Amino acid sequence: MENEHMLEEPKSEIDWRAVHTMQLGATGFIVFLMVVIWVASGGLGEYFWPIWVWFGLSVPLAVQYAIKRAMGGPRRWRALSVHAALSCVAGAILTFIWAMTGFGFWLFWPLFGLGAALILNAFLTAWWRALHPKREQELTERVDVLTRTRRGALDAQAAELRRIERDLHDGAQARLVALSMQLGRAEDRLDEHPEAAELVRNARVEASNAIKELRDLARGIAPPVLADRGLPAAVEALGERSALDVKVDARLKRRLSPVVESAAYFVVAESLTNAAKYARGAAAKVTLFEEGGRLVVEVDDEGPGGANPDGSGLSGLKNRVEALDGILVVVSNPGEGTTVHAELPCE
Repeated sequence: MENEHMLEEPKSEIDWRAVHTMQLGATGFIVFLMVVIWVASGGLGEYFWPIWVWFGLSVPLAVQYAIKRAMGGPRRWRALSVHAALSCVAGAILTFIWAMTGFGFWLFWPLFGLGAALILNAFLTAWWRALHPKREQELTERVDVLTRTRRGALDAQAAELRRIERDLHDGAQARLVALSMQLGRAEDRLDEHPEAAELVRNARVEASNAIKELRDLARGIAPPVLADRGLPAAVEALGERSALDVKVDARLKRRLSPVVESAAYFVVAESLTNAAKYARGAAAKVTLFEEGGRLVVEVDDEGPGGANPDGSGLSGLKNRVEALDGILVVVSNPGEGTTVHAELPCE
């Protein structure tokens, strides 16, 4: 796509969901292998030692899950949430060891220490918040104001771009079309003056080229079909004009804000353009749907892969998406095609 060279993905684009899936798969395989070894070594009816292998493999998974859940809470209490989650995991680990070793030590004291440390952390956090409520409130209000004003500026910019597109379409483009028609009629009346007819013909050709360039410019600013019929119809039009065999799966039940629709449209347009340039005629699929208050846009192609996420085109798309508090991830392993995944808040 963006670069013909097979470049390695930056670490920031790692698909952690896939990594966790691989980790779970590897854990399950090791657990199964340990059970097979236990059975094959005549362990039936004897001590079930694979349980300690299971325990050791489950600890990192439990820690990761606890931290992930804690990080999803409010920012102001995030540190306390992480402490509480890790304390729960540590308590569960100690309880399991205590039970499996035949209740060989006094469980109360380590659990008491974990609980006391958590209560102390909660007390100190609440005390600190009570001493600095004004500063935190000011920062929160400032973030809200900046978010609102930035979104308002983006909406105003999108409206202004659509106004410029309408002015170009209804004004300059219409005048050039009228001029081209008048030049055509003038050319028909100059049969007896071939030199003048040639000059008029050249002028008409230049006017036609100007109309085409102006139409492409207007489409690049704000495609009329996007404003008139919405994002699914605009994306289908992109697929029809593409040099690739494009399948569109759009599951949107409502119109979104103009700035969100425009950003999603240009993500699809740039992705299909790059795919047509580098994917060598491979098929592509565009998927649009809403999930959890976010618009999800995915463009998959079956090309050679190896795209450079830091190239000018994809980098520009990432900046456009991140300006709306969205994310854009490019997965392009050599020989496995390319996937451009974008999420845009649309609440």
